[in-house]
Amino acid sequence: MPKIIIYYSQGGKTDLVAKTLAKELNADLVRIHDLKNREGFKNRIFASINAFRETKTDVIPAKVDLKGYDTVYIGTPTWAGNPTPAILTIVDRCDLRAKDVVLFATMDANRGDSNIERLEEKVRLRGARVIESFTIATKDKSPEKLVSDTEAIIEMKDLKMY
Repeated sequence: MPKIIIYYSQGGKTDLVAKTLAKELNADLVRIHDLKNREGFKNRIFASINAFRETKTDVIPAKVDLKGYDTVYIGTPTWAGNPTPAILTIVDRCDLRAKDVVLFATMDANRGDSNIERLEEKVRLRGARVIESFTIATKDKSPEKLVSDTEAIIEMKDLKMY
């Protein structure tokens, strides 16, 4: 069953989780890039407000063709308890009808569950069936620990079966 992982990462932690998933699950990988500057304190405040308001943004790629994929993984950091604007934008542009979806979120603190809940609502409205989801706390974790945590989740959630 062909798999694809679509994700956004700003600081690199979600990128590391997505790359670990792709390697372990033999999945294709598409990183979404937000064209809006999200660096620096002031821009991060506005980014959190945009996430809370579910403001769309310009992204590259503008759309992801999901034909030929049975399972779609969608990953995002947690901003103000919500998915990032880049992921919300790409979800709205993808044809998710009849796709099995696995959602994942990284988070420095708590509130990743609210991120997953909101993202689940969005993908279901696009016709997807959410088959699994998970969050990974990233605060103060080394890259090696993030990789081992991701590998543990793959085993615990039996993600290789999808």
